[in-house]
Amino acid sequence: MSHTTSLNVDYNYSIVRLFTLTTVFWGIIGMTVGVLIAAQLYWPALNFDTPWLTYSRLRPLHTSAVIFAFGTSALFATSYYVVQRTSQVRLFAEKLALFTFWGWQAVIVSAVVTLPMGLTSTKEYAELEWPIDILILLVWVSYAIVFFGTLAKRKVSHIYVANWFFGGFILTVAALHVVNSMAIPISAFKSYSIYAGAVDAMIQWWYGHNAVGFLLTAGFLGMMYYFVPKQAGRPVYSYRLSIVHFWALIALYIWAGPHHLHYTALPDWTQSLGMVMSVVLFVPSWGGMINGIMTLSGAWHKLKTDPILRFLIVSLSFYGMSTFEGPMMAIKSVNALSHYTDWTVGHVHSGALGWVAMISIGAIYHLIPVLYKQGRMYSISLINTHFWLHTIGVVLYIVAMWISGITQGMMWRAVNTDGTLTYSFVQSLEASKPFYLMRFIGGVFVVVGMLLMAYNVYKTVRAKDESLQPVPVAA
Repeated sequence: MSHTTSLNVDYNYSIVRLFTLTTVFWGIIGMTVGVLIAAQLYWPALNFDTPWLTYSRLRPLHTSAVIFAFGTSALFATSYYVVQRTSQVRLFAEKLALFTFWGWQAVIVSAVVTLPMGLTSTKEYAELEWPIDILILLVWVSYAIVFFGTLAKRKVSHIYVANWFFGGFILTVAALHVVNSMAIPISAFKSYSIYAGAVDAMIQWWYGHNAVGFLLTAGFLGMMYYFVPKQAGRPVYSYRLSIVHFWALIALYIWAGPHHLHYTALPDWTQSLGMVMSVVLFVPSWGGMINGIMTLSGAWHKLKTDPILRFLIVSLSFYGMSTFEGPMMAIKSVNALSHYTDWTVGHVHSGALGWVAMISIGAIYHLIPVLYKQGRMYSISLINTHFWLHTIGVVLYIVAMWISGITQGMMWRAVNTDGTLTYSFVQSLEASKPFYLMRFIGGVFVVVGMLLMAYNVYKTVRAKDESLQPVPVAA
């Protein structure tokens, strides 16, 4: 069955609308906090000597907001939309679906309140304390029931590949969250991990890297396998490759976490296993990227006139770049240079801003006119402007971090003939300072683009039904 086929089913779009609009809202909030902490690294006085505005408290708020508020809201919206359309049935357990929306917003608001207060488990990407962890689990189990329940009652025998990726991400993130969040509470807002020492570090990066691997990769690949063919008006380049891509990714990604812990107390064989699996992971990742980009075969000309398609395809280019860079940085000899430097920050953001944000933005621009029964977005030229602002912002950001990171790595390892360090740590900071300004400017570009998007979405949502009919698109 082609997923372009659609029966006259009365789909539940109200839940998709809620998650789509909050994706835009939380995207602006999360990225603005990111720009603020980027500014603090260049102008330290911007924390105003206020504890809850310090970098150390705002940084976990930024990561939680962009990963869980922006990124995961986009996944909720698109998975609920795609599973209905490809199964040709309404959502299963619609009241439970509504609970996932309000429950998830409660999780996000809890993070906004507790993290600046310094209430944290200290685990990266899992900083929220135990009562919020329990709410996350309740929402996630409800999400799984709605998603798999919808698949179970589908009207077609075939399960479209996007749903394989969405399903894999939902199940794996549940397991990651439960295992990593195991803790002993000692008060309402304080708990201690049940793991200790190197085991705790291993569990944390098994979780941390697979939050990247399943939430920020597999989930968004589900998005890619639906919206790229839809926007291009072409079938997936190779359906067989998409299935191989899925199973290879599932089998390999889960082992890659130890590459975050090279040159630490983790056993050496574990570090090597993480390195080898990371390098092998390059193959399915690029298989998926090629599959997405080659879907445009016979439709390349559409990139000239369709900025939504441009968002989707350039996101795949960033996906390819990030999944080449990641395995390379996992190699121990490269990691000896890159570890603890800004190169890692650049790599994360080429994936987060280049891949995750751009595929989400493209999907939302595709969705909004469908959800609000408009022929198109209010302004195509604003989408085009957003595309260039975002692309320039991301390139400024990651190039700044690459140069800063490699400079740091080279300065930290430089030694004099007598074995003493050539540079002090402060000298390496001084060398990085201009690139921190460049990163800040890149971030501002990205946030301005998101504000344009919010305006465009608002005008489309508020427009009268007859006012935005499809027109020939001009770049």
